[in-house]
Amino acid sequence: MALYDGLSGEKPAVVLDLGARYTKFGFVGEFSPRCIIPSEIKCPTTGQIRKISSYKDEADLYVLLVEFIHKLYFKYVLVSPKDRHVVIVESLLTPTIFRDTLAKVFFKHYEVASILFVPSHLVVLCALGIRTALVVDVGYRETQVIPVYEGVPVLSAWQAQPLAASAVEQRLKDNLVESYQEKIYASGDAGRHFTPDVESLPDSVIEDIKVRGCFVPDYEHGQDISDGVPSRLPPCVDYRVGGSCIIQIPGSVRQSAYEPLFEKDNERCSLPHLILDAILKCGIDTHKELAENILLVGGSVMAPGFKARVMEEIRQMLKTPEYSAKLPIKCIKLHQPPGKENYMCWLGGAIFGATDMIPMRTLTKENYLSLKMVPDWSNLATNILLVSKLSLH
Repeated sequence: MALYDGLSGEKPAVVLDLGARYTKFGFVGEFSPRCIIPSEIKCPTTGQIRKISSYKDEADLYVLLVEFIHKLYFKYVLVSPKDRHVVIVESLLTPTIFRDTLAKVFFKHYEVASILFVPSHLVVLCALGIRTALVVDVGYRETQVIPVYEGVPVLSAWQAQPLAASAVEQRLKDNLVESYQEKIYASGDAGRHFTPDVESLPDSVIEDIKVRGCFVPDYEHGQDISDGVPSRLPPCVDYRVGGSCIIQIPGSVRQSAYEPLFEKDNERCSLPHLILDAILKCGIDTHKELAENILLVGGSVMAPGFKARVMEEIRQMLKTPEYSAKLPIKCIKLHQPPGKENYMCWLGGAIFGATDMIPMRTLTKENYLSLKMVPDWSNLATNILLVSKLSLH
């Protein structure tokens, strides 16, 4: 147990941001999480390492969450979860089965005092001290764009597409395999014995190559890549695997990994399209303020050149006939967050949880056991209870 638990009467609440790829966990009021670990755990029944998001049903998810939360508490923060408040940072689009099972694990297995569910796209603004922004969350499986105006998420304008880290890593792996197949074909059977098997590289290695060696080219080079025009390539880099095998990452592979996020097609599903379409669906009097308060969060936006490419793509797209008449915007601004973009949502939850919102908006264990449900904005039963003025706190 932490030292300060015995020196103060109130146990500090913990903040959990359980993402599809990584989980952030720590205490409220702190400026960074105590741990950022992969969202995976060793399954007690099969003994295999499984991702939390790979659950089959509610019972399977319950078992995985019990093991994973036990690891968070007793390995990384070293405190007892019993009678302690919990702040859960979640997406507005979190499946109901996931949040219900998560609450069941916390209340019935670990007997926490209360849970406060906070939307990630809203509390991230607490770290900036603003009330209006266009929050662009580039996660692992999908990118979500949700406008927030005066502290209220504009759900009618939200955008989401499977353009995220998984698409980047898949493109990186495909290009890497293709480049090595060309090298084997050019060298014949002699090169087959000395060429590493890049097709069998685990996801963790592909992710590490992406972080260490890949970048986002500028707008002009991006157009050359999409048009297939040859241009000056960056130098190749060597990546060591297993201590003895060295993989050479070609310059063309390094600069084209992030292109799936910016590729334009007839469905208009590129990242700049999502941003402009989200602004366009909001009220006309909010367009200027949202365009000047764009906030990029998520680990993928930390890639070198990412923000500059997004800015230039938006500027060029605003000049097209598709948007020039509908969005006469002259100024586009991106916020510089006070912390790393990969844990900004957690930081907002830590700041929000340090205020007096926990006793005001929390779901206590007694209310959960009496209601036998978790209040949800998308649940009609919850809305009926609110209308009837039944206390959910």
